[in-house]
Amino acid sequence: MKLTGVAATRYFARPEPGRTGLLIFGADAMRVALRRQEVIAALIGPDGEAEMRLTRIPAADLRKDGAALLDAVKAVGFFPGPRVAFVEDATDTLAPTIKAALADWRDGDAQIIVTAGSLTAKSALRKLFEDHKNAYGIGIYDDPPSREEIEETLRKAGLARIGPEAMTDLLALAKDLDPGDFRQTVEKIALYKYGDAEPLTPADVAACAPATVEAEVDDVLHIVAEGRTAELGPMMRRLEGQGVNPVTLAISALRHFRALHAAAADPGGPGAGMARMRPPIFGPRRDRMQRQAQAWGMFRLEDAIRALIETDLTLRSSSRAPAMAVMERALIRLAMMARR
Repeated sequence: MKLTGVAATRYFARPEPGRTGLLIFGADAMRVALRRQEVIAALIGPDGEAEMRLTRIPAADLRKDGAALLDAVKAVGFFPGPRVAFVEDATDTLAPTIKAALADWRDGDAQIIVTAGSLTAKSALRKLFEDHKNAYGIGIYDDPPSREEIEETLRKAGLARIGPEAMTDLLALAKDLDPGDFRQTVEKIALYKYGDAEPLTPADVAACAPATVEAEVDDVLHIVAEGRTAELGPMMRRLEGQGVNPVTLAISALRHFRALHAAAADPGGPGAGMARMRPPIFGPRRDRMQRQAQAWGMFRLEDAIRALIETDLTLRSSSRAPAMAVMERALIRLAMMARR
């Protein structure tokens, strides 16, 4: 039988121990591995592997010894409890071997879990499981995780009290990160909130989310956008001392002001524009950039972008002017524009 959508998600969390087997396939090996870990842990429990109730069989080993799978399915373990025979990275060439094991399966035997890469609709492995009366085939695709999947991940990490704005940020983060990275981020947030009874806030999410821009560069861009010219010189000296390339700074500034322009030009207002940003912007930084977009307005931001493009072209040209000085002068001009 074939499972998709919410039914597949629920089955991974609460699999049926009386089933003959399960095929998990997909192009993203990380997504497949995470689902395989989840379903095996749900079947045999946290101590299942230590109690030798899990038999791992790489596909290469099964090709050499075709009886290995059936032996693992029929073996009687020393410890009581459900057992799993896991075949990793299977291909259609193993379909006859796996078919024989499925045909000989009886109640009390180990459940057969098979993982595979991307399989077409005509795949022999897919047909084997999807046409079986007591087995399931589940495809894992690159679709963003559903809200139910995200809430399940949060629940497992022990995060129960989540504010609505923080949940919005987590939903955006889940769409932007790979499943493994998102799960690590959630675990980091859970550790960050350990012993804290207050609900999760956007600031907490922002503190734990993977950084996309170096903090020092980000600080300079906020100084410029907010017109705090007196603070710009010391920060530029700090960046220069750290070896930040002027062209890199120009690219970051252009990205920042384009994001402000997109927010300011959004028909729903700067708040709606910020919510649509990819990669997503979180917590206090999002609120700060929203205020900047409102203060500048769409037309002045167009002038700022034009000035930054000209500066970028100058930096990439054969001009002999000191590159960092050219960049600093451009940022001072922008900071002065913000104060008008």
